[in-house]
Amino acid sequence: MLDIQTIRAQFPILSQKVNGKPLVYFDNAATSQKPKVVIDAIASYYEEINANIHRGVHKLSQLATDAYEISRVKIQNHINAKHNYEVLFTAGTTHGINLVSNGFASLLKEGDEVMVSALEHHSNIVPWQMLCERTGAKLTIIPMDENGELIFSEFEKLLSGKTKIIAVNHISNALGTINPIKKIIEKAHQFGTAVLIDGAQATPHVKPDVQELDCDFYVFSGHKICGPTGTGILYGKEEWLNKLPPYQGGGEMIKEVTFEKTTYAELPHKFEAGTPNIAGGIVLGTAIDYLNEVGFDNITKYEHELLEYGTKRLSEIEGLKIYGPKSLDNKTSVISFNVGNIHPYDIGTIVDKLGIAVRTGHHCAQPIMNFFSIPGTIRASFSFYNTKEEIDALVEAVKKAVTMLS
Repeated sequence: MLDIQTIRAQFPILSQKVNGKPLVYFDNAATSQKPKVVIDAIASYYEEINANIHRGVHKLSQLATDAYEISRVKIQNHINAKHNYEVLFTAGTTHGINLVSNGFASLLKEGDEVMVSALEHHSNIVPWQMLCERTGAKLTIIPMDENGELIFSEFEKLLSGKTKIIAVNHISNALGTINPIKKIIEKAHQFGTAVLIDGAQATPHVKPDVQELDCDFYVFSGHKICGPTGTGILYGKEEWLNKLPPYQGGGEMIKEVTFEKTTYAELPHKFEAGTPNIAGGIVLGTAIDYLNEVGFDNITKYEHELLEYGTKRLSEIEGLKIYGPKSLDNKTSVISFNVGNIHPYDIGTIVDKLGIAVRTGHHCAQPIMNFFSIPGTIRASFSFYNTKEEIDALVEAVKKAVTMLS
């Protein structure tokens, strides 16, 4: 079991007050807070080994290069990638998706199809729309039902030999829905279709095994897993990364340059042009070490307790409606809700005055809000450093807001 108070003491920001009240941070789906070990590791890099990587023969460059590549191996082991060169450092999930979608521009033709789901974040919709506009391919959508779950039978009907790539999230950021990605991948591969999994919302809660999933691409962000902002990972199967052209040109991604022709470096450097976020890449490995020390089995179990407790307590509020799966076994620690006809922004503003951070709006998932014919929701997203007492505080704050706004 987790020692929550010891864990909370490792996160400096959680000890502060907001508007004179103890901070209750329930916006973890947007970004996680950072433990002291991660904050210290950022300072340590700049204080001790700050140098450019892969290029210098001097000691600092070698130390920085080693630390960066050790982090790559940590991440390889964490997600169980077959090779370390299948792990590419990116600026985040959005960067990884754009890298793949841009590469597919050379592989698609008019009449081909690209598939996304109705549950996607805008970052996993817009790049594919742009790709279809460039290539003449058609965008198809896996529909969802009233419980915020994908309709698998409709997915099977849509899938065909024309479908060249499917991009679907592991877990919905807006509803917490856990998608049947293993089944989607298995079915897609029967048609030779590639599958990209957006793991931005999954990786804070579960430890993905990319070989067991057999996905072709898996992307996630560092800032949602206690790591620095501006960091992320794109995993790609070696065969697919070799098929895709470079996303950016510049230093580091080349083998040889002449004015007549340039040849490209081997993986992973082919996709890592220019000076990267070196500190961020190194410290992302530190964050993953930290989470593994806490233990993902412990995290998953405790966060599910928070989900159950939060669902029960919030459901006590008259007129409150929760969106998403009815079965809590099919969602993570996200509760997206509204109360009556009160605008979510209004409730969010009042609970902020009471020191409670929730997210309000469409959560970069406007198609979901359009499906439910609502302007947005109030989203409370829990992490392993949150407590049931904080959920009680949220419930009382929402009740107070409803009383004021009714």
